[in-house]
Amino acid sequence: MSTPVPFTELHQRMIRFRDIMDIKEPDWECVVIFSNINLYYFTGTMQDGMLLIPRNSEPVFRVRSSYERACDESEFPRIAPMQSYRDAVQDLPVMPITLHLETEVVPLALLERFRKHFPVKTILAADSHLAAVRAVKSPYELNLMEKAGKIHQKVLEERVPELLRKGMSEAEFASLLYPAFIEEGHHGIVRFGMFDTEIVMGQIAFGESSLYPTAFNGPGGCYGLCPAVPLLGSRERTLEDGDLVFVDTGCGVEGYHTDKTMNYVFGKALPDNAIEAHYQCVEIQERMAAMLIPGAIPSEIYQTITKSLSPEFQENFMGFGNRRVNFLGHGVGLLIDEQPVIARGFDDPIQEGMVFALEPKKGIPGVGMVGTENTFVVTPAGGRCLTGTTRGLLPVALQ
Repeated sequence: MSTPVPFTELHQRMIRFRDIMDIKEPDWECVVIFSNINLYYFTGTMQDGMLLIPRNSEPVFRVRSSYERACDESEFPRIAPMQSYRDAVQDLPVMPITLHLETEVVPLALLERFRKHFPVKTILAADSHLAAVRAVKSPYELNLMEKAGKIHQKVLEERVPELLRKGMSEAEFASLLYPAFIEEGHHGIVRFGMFDTEIVMGQIAFGESSLYPTAFNGPGGCYGLCPAVPLLGSRERTLEDGDLVFVDTGCGVEGYHTDKTMNYVFGKALPDNAIEAHYQCVEIQERMAAMLIPGAIPSEIYQTITKSLSPEFQENFMGFGNRRVNFLGHGVGLLIDEQPVIARGFDDPIQEGMVFALEPKKGIPGVGMVGTENTFVVTPAGGRCLTGTTRGLLPVALQ
């Protein structure tokens, strides 16, 4: 088993969260956390239960299943078993009038069951405050992300070219890519916070497949296995001479992810316009990375970059046709899609220790999605890349 998240790490996270609540919600009384991601962040274990954080007393983690595993894995100081929410009422000296919780993820039915025993008058959102405390990574978290980034780099830059061969399907390639990640140390799952988002590894596509529309909120696309499972890769689309191979995946170690996109030229060269567009995207990423310093404003980074692009280049930039996303990068951590986002509306200054995936990409008709994505940590000297500096369009000989 892996080493438990240290008590000092958990303690500092709780202090920082309480400080944010005191500033942003000066009248807060109690926060209740239900989601696996935030439970893991504060307790170091991912069990079925809830974390009560009263303002004027110590937090307690009430666990339905498995209490024994929670005790084995977690150094959180107060863990108690729970069969019903009724068992946790005693943890609050006084029933609060107002309660903060994760309104983005808590289902209405769960909330109604909870309120039978916790008849609070008002429910308010804690989501943005939880996102804010998770956005700044500690040295402990950055160490895990460093490990994820090295695995990511090795698999996408060294192992993928060995896996590609003519005539293989996207699904076959994906079935070889997953064990390669696991062998190198990937924790085996890619987690998103976006509602109802399912991902096996990421988006994997050959040629024009990477331009195919999907419900996923990203610039790339893929055919997927079928309408019911628009993921992984097609069994019908096979790899042919001259194809652009598009691989956009997450990689994680002990819960913490990096995000990276790499593309490959299989056999004969791509058209000149695709090559030119790709390397312009790489240059855009380099410019953005230099802007990732403490105090920079995400919305200003977004505006600076987009205003610098010609109308011709902006066509099919960050998507294809009318399917374009309105961001250039996003936070990464326990989830692939964390805050802040390099987009309009994100006006709070970034801080040292935040981590961003920067992903300028452009669709090329008849070719596919060119561009790049890497994960960077914010430092006073600019973004430091965790996932490698290879510029993409890696040539792969026919096999």
